[in-house]
This record gives sequence, C-alpha cells and structure tokens, in this order.
Amino acid sequence: MTAYLYRMPSGIPGDVSRPSQSTIEPGVFNSAAAFAGYGLFGKIVSGKFVPIGASDVAAAVYGLLVRPYPTTGGAGNDPVGTSTPPTSGMADIMRRGYMTVKNNAGTPVKGGQVYVRVAAAAAGKPIGGIEAAADSTNTIAITGATFMDAGDAAGNVEIAFNI
Repeated sequence: MTAYLYRMPSGIPGDVSRPSQSTIEPGVFNSAAAFAGYGLFGKIVSGKFVPIGASDVAAAVYGLLVRPYPTTGGAGNDPVGTSTPPTSGMADIMRRGYMTVKNNAGTPVKGGQVYVRVAAAAAGKPIGGIEAAADSTNTIAITGATFMDAGDAAGNVEIAFNI
C-alpha cells in the first residue's frame, strides 16, 4: 500500500490520461527494433511500429506506444510502470490524445514544445527520449505535441498529441 504525503504522481509513462479523447489503433512490433519503454514516439517501417531513432525527422512520427493495463512485462503486476514492452506481437498506438510520458531534460510548461532526442545520447537522455528543451540538432520538435503541465518530481508529465 502506498501513502501519498504531498502530491500524487502525474501518471505512469505510456498511460493514456484521457481515454475518451484519444484515438488508439493496433500495430505490430518489430523484434529487431524494440522499444525501451512505454510512452515513446514511434514510426512505421515496413508495416511495423518501431521507435524513433538516430537521425529521424519529425515527419516520421506516427504515434506513441500505449502501456497496456495490466502489463505482462516486468515483475508482478508492475504497479510503478517499470516493465518493458514486448519485442513481438501487437502494439497499441495512440495517434491522437493525451498521455503521460517521461521527460528527460528541461522543464515542461503548459503549451511548451515536445522534443525527441535523435543524436548524442547521454546519461538520462536516451535516443528516442522525450525532452522539454531543444538541444541543437540532437533533438527534433514533434509537430502537434505540447506539454499539458509541469509534471511531477520523477519527470512524469502529460502531453497532448495531434489534438
């Protein structure tokens, strides 16, 4: 049992925060290009959903990887969102809506631009990770994606995508 003394978390990365206002469709994973976690942007390559990676451009973005509930990866029923996505099978892809994601750099503000790292990975800033600050040519601005709040102390924050 968990007691929240000050503030509840903003959510778990990959959770759709407003299901009634979201469009989610099925997709197929590519076992040769696995996602590091839920709540990350992906693209379609040869009919399969793969993570945004090094040198990709914003136009390649197709949607966000949705975290199913309950998840089957990780230990137990994964109450804190530590599981990793499967490497094969079906994926749920959010094409439009609101989702909790993990912010790796910068300070999100309501209406602020969402960026994805595509080069120069560093500690806590993986390729494909979401950030609130541009980093020269190392990040791309995701068209139609904005932060909805400042997030929580763990970096979890809600974004709007294609709304």
